[in-house]
Amino acid sequence: MFVSDSAPTRPMCGRLLLLLVLMGWDLCVFVFPAHSQTAQEEPVPGPDSHETGQGPHGHLFGDWGGERTRLSERGVKFDFQYVSDSLWNLKSEQKERFASWNRFRGTVDIDFGPLIGQQSMYFHATALWQGGGNLGTYLGLLTSPSGMSSENTCRLDSWWIEKRWLDERITARVGQFAGQDFYGAQHDAASFIFEPMGYALGNLFTTLESFDPPSTPAMEIRVVPIPTLYAKSMALAAVRAPFSQNPTGLVPQFNGTPANVSEIGFTPGKKASSVRAFDDVEGRKGYSGLYQFGASYTPGKFAAPASATPRSGNYLLYWMASQALWRVDPKEGKGLDGTLAYDWSPPGVNRNNTMLTAGLRFNEPLPVNFHNTMSLGYVRNNLSSTFLPPGMPAWRTEQGVEFNALLDVLPMLLLQPVVQYYANVGGGVQRAVVFGFRTKVEF
Repeated sequence: MFVSDSAPTRPMCGRLLLLLVLMGWDLCVFVFPAHSQTAQEEPVPGPDSHETGQGPHGHLFGDWGGERTRLSERGVKFDFQYVSDSLWNLKSEQKERFASWNRFRGTVDIDFGPLIGQQSMYFHATALWQGGGNLGTYLGLLTSPSGMSSENTCRLDSWWIEKRWLDERITARVGQFAGQDFYGAQHDAASFIFEPMGYALGNLFTTLESFDPPSTPAMEIRVVPIPTLYAKSMALAAVRAPFSQNPTGLVPQFNGTPANVSEIGFTPGKKASSVRAFDDVEGRKGYSGLYQFGASYTPGKFAAPASATPRSGNYLLYWMASQALWRVDPKEGKGLDGTLAYDWSPPGVNRNNTMLTAGLRFNEPLPVNFHNTMSLGYVRNNLSSTFLPPGMPAWRTEQGVEFNALLDVLPMLLLQPVVQYYANVGGGVQRAVVFGFRTKVEF
């Protein structure tokens, strides 16, 4: 396991999570009971997403003596979870090594309608502690075997205030949140483990698009002009060293370069106003789909190997599609789903300038009484020859394949064994085989 000497201490993490709890508690403790209202919530990103709804038996500590239900009726929802990726490189040029990446996350979502009578206004905040071994860095892969691994940290990840109008046809959000949580994010991310499919397209970093957990100040507007079409745009702070520029996430840092990410989405089979960045079991019912086109642009200075002077501005284009391919019952979710994504950025400025991902997911393939899926994913990374050092052999295309089975064995416990195979590691000629599993516990 790799551990950073500069990793925050657990007591600091405890204070952050306690602050998160108090933020929600202070808003509800003096409020009289109110009737609950249904509200679409933006799920936590990637590996932290919920496959199934968290009912009264969906938490290890239950309903807290009825306190969870009472707070939910007032519009306040808490979520505490632990997620871990435990992975081994069974075969590679590196010595065999075990790496475990661990994350504790606390989240609060507040609907101000039941709470104080402010309809269609919401608040969200999430904090986390994460740390462990980054197997992708150790193996020299372009495709990280874990969609969670990055840097050891304990911080307030994101928060925002959100307002919706006209039955969610118009939504505005302002606060501190990450572009990759919503733009270029894989809709089926919870069904995969490796990063380009288990979170967001792996080379979105080329335009300094912010990511989770070192989120930066941002604002977003989303409109739904017709029931099956949405358009959204986000302004964010593009920062080259986000972990160091705001180590705790508690005080917004207004530095970096203002950047923009925009996306248009077509949603056959479902209302665009109900579509969120990451899917869940309930949203898979029927022959629904999601087709997206997005663009990211940063007007800062970027080094270009073919030029002695930095280039002004950088951009990336992406196309994504997720579609229900077959259903046992046309109105239910059991069946086969497909997903495909591709992005491109200028090869003269970006080393990892194109990426392709594709996947298949079988919902409920096993005849058991708990939720389960089996998923097959493919990732293809291309490196620009412009960045090839003189005299070096041409880079090869790194390719990765993953198969995993997601088993929601208990309402509060999810297990996800996985095997991954990589060819042309880091653009070279080496191969690697990775085996392991993901564990998720809801408290």
